[in-house]
Amino acid sequence: MNRILYGLFQNYLIGVAKILATGFGSGYLPKAPGTWGSIMALPIAYAITFWGNAELLASLVFIFFLIGIWASNITSKKMGDSDPSQIVIDEVVGQWFTLLVVPPNLVFYLFGFILFRLFDIFKPWPITWIDKNIKGGLGIMLDDVFAAIYAAFFLWLFKIAFQDFI
Repeated sequence: MNRILYGLFQNYLIGVAKILATGFGSGYLPKAPGTWGSIMALPIAYAITFWGNAELLASLVFIFFLIGIWASNITSKKMGDSDPSQIVIDEVVGQWFTLLVVPPNLVFYLFGFILFRLFDIFKPWPITWIDKNIKGGLGIMLDDVFAAIYAAFFLWLFKIAFQDFI
């Protein structure tokens, strides 16, 4: 009986991990699932910072980073792929991290989206190294956090340069 309950609980946790890792299924959308995950993150970040604050978004970045390591690790093992394109929780966390440096503003958010996607796709150093050498859920999450660091820096510069015009 205990083995049956353990098996059911284990299957339940695998299902939860898969739902979270795939951004509630947005990772299954056709063509560029990472872009869809980033798009999904935008209105959520906007709502969090508009009705809450940047500190709440920062807390959620940290929490979802940890959840993402767990969920991505389980989901990638179940899918038999070290970094399946359907896993987009890393894009959600990376996009949220990028947006921490700006207030909820459509222009800033659009530019932040573009910057994050560019750094996530082109992977300048050390992102490429992380992508190739750190495996499992940590590797899946960490390369996007580093892409977000680059994107946040350039978004912050953009904000400083253009905040009087936006």
